[in-house]
Amino acid sequence: MNRSLIDTDILSYFLKGHKQVTENVKLYLKEQSKITISEITYFEVLSGLTFKKATKQIQEFENFISTCEVLKLSTSSLRISANIYSELREKGITIGTADLLISGIALANNLTLVTNNQKHYQPIEQLSTTNWNE
Repeated sequence: MNRSLIDTDILSYFLKGHKQVTENVKLYLKEQSKITISEITYFEVLSGLTFKKATKQIQEFENFISTCEVLKLSTSSLRISANIYSELREKGITIGTADLLISGIALANNLTLVTNNQKHYQPIEQLSTTNWNE
């Protein structure tokens, strides 16, 4: 499997023990040393748990994240995201800011994006996606 960036929805499925996603994560980890997520995904999951006041789950999540590679926004990823935003806006297409930033991180690091929301990312032609929930 190619080195990949795990989107928020797939990470959530994995953390909830979703069978198909868990099997694909295990296959991935046979070839790659760790799961890679973006700091955007980190924020999205942590903010949801914090809102729910899920103290135990927050601790479990933080322990899990310590085993992951968390990619940060960079000047390169932000430029890529801004260019995607501009290209799509010229075509009358809008996608969420978080999706734009995650796409920029994936492209800047030459990663395949693993997502269950492939329709969200479909307008970004240069982005390679796959779905571990299938």
